[in-house]
Amino acid sequence: MQREELKKKLCESVDRRREQIISIGEQIMNNPELGFKEFNTAKLVAETLGQLGIPYQEGLAITGVKGILKCAKPGPTLALMGELDGLVVFDHPLANKETGAAHACGHNAQIAGLMGAAMAMVDTNAAELLSGNVVFFAVPAEEYVEVEYRVNLVKEGKLEFLGGKPELVQLGYLDDVDLAMLIHTSARPGDRLAGIADSSNGCVVKLIRFIGRAAHAGGAPDKGINALNAALLAMSAIHAQRETFRDDDTIRVHPIITHGGDLVNVVPADVRMETYVRGKTTEAIQDANMKVDRALRAGAMAVGAKVEIQTLPGYMPQINNFDMAELFKNNVTSLIGSDQFAQGGHRTGSTDMGDICHIMPAIHPYIGGAEGSGHSADWRIVDPDMAYVTPAKVLAMTAVDLLYDNAQKAKEILDKSKPRMTKEEYLQYQRNTFRTELFEWKEGK
Repeated sequence: MQREELKKKLCESVDRRREQIISIGEQIMNNPELGFKEFNTAKLVAETLGQLGIPYQEGLAITGVKGILKCAKPGPTLALMGELDGLVVFDHPLANKETGAAHACGHNAQIAGLMGAAMAMVDTNAAELLSGNVVFFAVPAEEYVEVEYRVNLVKEGKLEFLGGKPELVQLGYLDDVDLAMLIHTSARPGDRLAGIADSSNGCVVKLIRFIGRAAHAGGAPDKGINALNAALLAMSAIHAQRETFRDDDTIRVHPIITHGGDLVNVVPADVRMETYVRGKTTEAIQDANMKVDRALRAGAMAVGAKVEIQTLPGYMPQINNFDMAELFKNNVTSLIGSDQFAQGGHRTGSTDMGDICHIMPAIHPYIGGAEGSGHSADWRIVDPDMAYVTPAKVLAMTAVDLLYDNAQKAKEILDKSKPRMTKEEYLQYQRNTFRTELFEWKEGK
């Protein structure tokens, strides 16, 4: 069977499975779970793989599920990925009323598309015509939320890293993977139905605690040290740094105060803040992070408070593999038309697919089907076929392009693509990011 005929049969299979694929996406949409807690979503993935006869491992990095479809001949291993988790948007109409979890970023569609691709490849016996392996990997915790909860998991020895893919890397569950691909849902990317950026920001994550001294807020405020004022001054100092950020570095710093005090009639002595520091390159992130630390110290120093600054590894900047991106473009435009594709540019959000693309060729494109703003209450799927069904087709078609003809295309990409880091270099870089500093100003020093 020729390559294009196989791709056509895969698309026909996806169409036959349409209702089942959409049902998976809607079921996950209505039952959102937060990162490293996606037990029901992971169970659905495992059950689907089991029904397809695809061997799988589960409980990877707490909730990850990895199915492996072995092809007829040896060759490279391609991982098709989908993310299991939602994020906290309490006012989303489908949010979990207790946790605030909501699929306001479309990860439910990723899993639906991933399972649809698996169905099509099994239905058509595509593996008999391919070389290598196809991994269907449902991965946990892409959204970097509930940071203190995850820090506690690290303290308990249940995690080393706070994001799903970095944790899977350090555990070795990607050691057998050579290339990776994930399709993200979007609300008309670049005002088109599909697209792929050249790159996106990386980030580090910071937990900050300002430590003051409690006192009666009305009777003796002069006896206290106001940690909330220290935090507000620090935020002002961060804002004063913004003109020093180079436009080309696309720096984003967006702090929130998560605890502003204990009682209104007590001078705040314990104030907590979280922030990301994002940038286009690791050098830009490090420079901005230094400036943020300086601003945090300044806020504490101004009122005589202390500040504890905990810096955590976030996600690496992402650079999509050009050759894989071209395959995606060719396949998706064959379905939606070339005029509906947005090419290139830089995105200022962050994803742990950036970590993956540092150690292997990988892409993180977008397909539409949603409307509203990501991470917002108005985000919803409005075109189930575009959001759930089209990604299933494109994942399967791209897998064929890479692994057909003795996996010639995958081998070409691997031959010409030098990883930016080895696994060991990547892990060391991330581990070196962990840092805790306690700053206390003392007069005369």
